[in-house]
Amino acid sequence: MSNGSDTPLLDTVDTPADLRRLKPGQLRQLADELRREMIAAVGVTGGHLGSGLGVVELTTAIHYVFDTPRDTLIWDVGHQAYPHKILTGRRNRIRTLRQGGGLSGFTQRAESEYDPFGAAHSSTSISAALGFAIANKLADRPGKGIAVIGDGAMSAGMAYEAMNNAAQAGNRLVVILNDNDMSIAPPVGGLSAYLAQIVSSRPFLSLRDLAKKLANKLPRPLADAAGKVDEYARGMATGGTLFEELGFYYVGPIDGHNLDHLIPVLENVRDAAQGPILVHVVTKKGHGYGPAEAAADKLHGVQKFDILTGKQDKGPAGPPSYTGVFAAALTAEAERDQTICAITAAMPSGTGLDKFEASFPDRMFDVGIAEQHAVTFAAGLAAQGMRPFCAIYSTFLQRAYDQVVHDVAIQNLPVRFAIDRAGLVGADGATHAGSFDITYLATLPNMVVMAAADEAELVHMVHTAAVHDDGPIALRYPRGNGTGVALPAAPERLAIGKGRIVRKGKKIAILSLGTRLAEALKAADRLDAQGLSTTVADLRFAKPLDEALIRDLAGSHEVVVTIEEGAVGGLGAHVLTLASDAGLLDAGLKIRTLRLPDAFQAQNKPERQYAEAGLDADAIVDAVAKALRLNSLGIAEGARA
Repeated sequence: MSNGSDTPLLDTVDTPADLRRLKPGQLRQLADELRREMIAAVGVTGGHLGSGLGVVELTTAIHYVFDTPRDTLIWDVGHQAYPHKILTGRRNRIRTLRQGGGLSGFTQRAESEYDPFGAAHSSTSISAALGFAIANKLADRPGKGIAVIGDGAMSAGMAYEAMNNAAQAGNRLVVILNDNDMSIAPPVGGLSAYLAQIVSSRPFLSLRDLAKKLANKLPRPLADAAGKVDEYARGMATGGTLFEELGFYYVGPIDGHNLDHLIPVLENVRDAAQGPILVHVVTKKGHGYGPAEAAADKLHGVQKFDILTGKQDKGPAGPPSYTGVFAAALTAEAERDQTICAITAAMPSGTGLDKFEASFPDRMFDVGIAEQHAVTFAAGLAAQGMRPFCAIYSTFLQRAYDQVVHDVAIQNLPVRFAIDRAGLVGADGATHAGSFDITYLATLPNMVVMAAADEAELVHMVHTAAVHDDGPIALRYPRGNGTGVALPAAPERLAIGKGRIVRKGKKIAILSLGTRLAEALKAADRLDAQGLSTTVADLRFAKPLDEALIRDLAGSHEVVVTIEEGAVGGLGAHVLTLASDAGLLDAGLKIRTLRLPDAFQAQNKPERQYAEAGLDADAIVDAVAKALRLNSLGIAEGARA
């Protein structure tokens, strides 16, 4: 349906208030335009595509029916929120998605009043929406809390913890279950949509309440029977028994791409006196874009791509990724050792374990979005003699810290933690940065923490972890491609807590942990050119430290600089503690620690993020110059005077 002019409807909509002025018959055209706009934008920026395409109609319907932002809309994870951003005053910036200084790839409170709660990790939306709903109730303010949560996110216990506490919110809480994998309900059509509209309507709800009141007047056996008839009749018709048991009034399933079905149901839900309510919506990732619909992953995450063909711009071929090297190394270890198994939390391809699974399907376990369970499950495997590798992104391992402490470290169980996406991650920004794992792991008794300087070192560390049975051990490695170094023909078992000298000097010592080693070597070249003979050591281990090596370098060099891809409290703090305990500072030793700043860094290209963080060769040279009170030319301060 056209708006009667050549002006696209989307051009007339800057905010949801503009959207609500449209007629229901115009919404199909608007949704089609919204889908095309999103495809065009992500074709330029890259990002999450399939998930956003799947909720175009749902996004349109929610903003059309509910009074956002007074009704707070919270997207679980947030990577499906691009259509939402376009409809909430950010269309003119949508082609800055995930770029430095641009829009976040997730919801972000600082970005818009229509983003009431930031999200990039899953399964938080119901808890947050419940908080908004109860706050409004206590303050006697209007406004509902609306959570949109995917069926995959429902594998996390936090979602059920929130639902179990939702009764106090009453009709102020609406949960929309976006079922995009057909994992809960079969395909739906006109009959289920009709049933959903009926059971969400006021007459049905009022009749149901009346029936409950009458049942309460009956003798208990009859009342119980009447209640079960109602419950199971609705359960068989709609599949909602589970959610009813958790205290939600269930509506659905309904076709999430049919606006004629969505709008009346959401209007009924909006106006219902009962609550909390769960609306079960079935959608398809990648819907409405042929290349996405045809792709196995529905083009979940993409690089820049050609809109007509969907072909992604992968850029020039480079060295293998750290993730790929890890997967190949672990598969090789599993060929030698049948006790090795692998665990991931809903990230088989992201961690490379899909490749491991191809060789060892019985020894790979994808537990869903359940990091806490993943860690304790690994602890159980280790306690029974298996050698489990728990491969989880650094930022997601944070969700299971208590399990790491209580179930693994205290019991000294040999769980192997493969920590992907360690350090800064570029376009995904602060929510996905692996900034804290060195700090939160190296503080734990019994824990061994390694960081690979390059992909060859990663191969050695996988082998070292595989044969380490004395307690928990972690190896961290970054996102992206490696350095191109030749991989070893056979892996070596590294001595626990021992580093290596990469370059020998006399005056300056750079202690590197992880992939900043390349920048440390660049800095050493520049310092040598200024007459400052420089040693570079790859410590390999944040815990236990190579105390002998550090003492030797501290005693024979004037300045020691540590550098790591982690937050304060990591390697630098441990080296300073060692220096203090050993009295090394008493002799006038100058120590400078370079680490991530005490701030959450916004998205940008990784190299720019590290430069902003002061973790490149320039920053190392500057730190040495300041320690020696030299200017950039190597001349002592005050010498010219």
